[in-house]
This record gives sequence, C-alpha cells and structure tokens, in this order.
Amino acid sequence: MSSKVTIIGAGSVGATIAYTLSGQDIASELVLIDINKEKVEGEVMDIEQGTCFRDPISIIAGDYADAKDSDIVIITSGMPRKPGQTRIELTQTNVNILKEITPEIVKAAPNALYIIVSNPVDIMTYVFTKISGLPENQIIGSGTILDSARLRCGLSEHFQVAQRNIHAYVFGEHGDTSFIPWSAARIAGVNVDDYYEMMPLLGKEVEPLDKEEMLTYVQKSGGQIIANKGATFYAVTRGVVRLCGFLLSASESITTVSSMMHGEYGIEDVCLSTLALVGPKGIQGKVPMKLTEEEIGKLKASADALKAVIAQIDL
Repeated sequence: MSSKVTIIGAGSVGATIAYTLSGQDIASELVLIDINKEKVEGEVMDIEQGTCFRDPISIIAGDYADAKDSDIVIITSGMPRKPGQTRIELTQTNVNILKEITPEIVKAAPNALYIIVSNPVDIMTYVFTKISGLPENQIIGSGTILDSARLRCGLSEHFQVAQRNIHAYVFGEHGDTSFIPWSAARIAGVNVDDYYEMMPLLGKEVEPLDKEEMLTYVQKSGGQIIANKGATFYAVTRGVVRLCGFLLSASESITTVSSMMHGEYGIEDVCLSTLALVGPKGIQGKVPMKLTEEEIGKLKASADALKAVIAQIDL
C-alpha cells in the first residue's frame, strides 16, 4: 500500500504512533512534525534504524510543507495537565496550540483525512471542525475508540472470552460523562445479560457483572496508568493505527469516533462519539444505533457538559 501519513506532535503518543506505523504496511511515507526539532529528529532516527526489517519506507522529520499530498494527518499536539491547573485552563492552552497549527497544516494538506487525538479530544475536534474550513467528512476525532477498547478488555477479563467476540461500545465524551449503552452490548450476538445467564450451562461460573464498576474501570483506568507510569500511549496508539487502516482500506468499517452532531438523538453543534461509518472517504455518516430513553438522556447530558466547556473557551 502506497500512502502518506503525517503526524503532528512527537510526544509519547505521536512518536509511538509513528513507531507502530513504521512496522506495518499501512504507510509508505511518514512525516513527523514537532516544534522541538531535536526531539523529532531523534525520534525519526531511532525509528528509521529499525526499518531494515520491513519493506522500504520513507520517514522524515519535517515541516508543514512536507505534509503535502498526505492521505492522513494525525494531530497529537498539546500539553498535559499540570498540578493545580483547571480543565478549562488546559483546554484553552491546547485550543490555542491547535489554532496555530490548523491554518499551516490545512494549507499544506487540504485533501487529507484528519485524525484529532489531542485532548480534550471532543473539544479539539469541535474547534478544528469550526476553524479548518474543511468538509466535515475529513475530520475524525479519536473519541471513544480507546474507551471502547478498555470496555472490551474489561468484559473479556470478566467473562473469560476473547475480546474479538465482544461488541460493546462507549458513547459520548472521551471523559467523565461517557456512558455504556448496555442495551446494545453483545457477546457474539448475545446480550451480555443473557450471556451471563447462559454461562452455567456452558460449565462456567463468574461473578455477576457490576455495570457501574465496569464504567468506572473504563473512565478511571487512564488516570491509573498515568499515576503509575506518567502517561498513556500504547492503547491509544493501537486504536489510532487501526483507524488509519479503516481510512485506507477498500471498504468502510463501523467504530466510535468523535464528529459533529447534526440532530442525531436530538443533539446539535457539538462533537462526541457515537457509531460512525468510516472509510476511504472519511466519515460517511453516523449509524443510528437504537438507544433506550435513559441512554439518550445520558448522551444528551454528555453533550451538555461539552457545550458548557466550549462556552468558556476562546475560539
């Protein structure tokens, strides 16, 4: 596959995405851009020296102009939250960074598909959608891909079944107002509640599923990882690289990504995650998964929380 991917931001997430892509056949060209020139050059050299074990690939530390003709641009730039810093303060800092980046990268790569990874990802996706001038189908926030992966991991451990047999998702904000639409959670086509009831017939005994505890695991495990090792980057990288594969494949796939809402579930003018059809043309549209009234209420509450943050920042 001949494709070009540009990654903006050579921190832990950006560099790990570049490293992971360098070992796969998704891209034939990689451009890594960062304001810290020495850091990005070091990352590229380190990654490049391991590419003798694969088909030839071009990897460079570049500038915005080098993103020309990119198929995908991945934006990971941003600052981590500092002790004592409010969420609003962090959001404004990262929005300001995005406002500097956006005109430069869009000028260089107007036809690329953009994956927004920088946090808070739903706000950043919203801002990029508003200021970039690009068609909305080209803009995909990584959203709750990571949250949904954490959910599948947790359910797999609980039910002792392979993650690939689990179809369950996290909707809403990538953050504290996310929720799990349990009405649509399936294990190989069977509702998770029904699957639990079946387990004794299969010779297996497990504890009842505590759904609130599972949501807490999904929402708080990132913070636990940060407390233990300082940052999260492996799992989100796998999600982003998988998304790149969707965008460069011959057909569409369905996943949870953050994008602008236009009346779906009664929600407008905010970016959050629901099921979306994504593929070579970006976001083809949202998949209208049936939710209960309670679940729609939770999605609206998540949207309202994000809108409250948007109202306090300077776009």
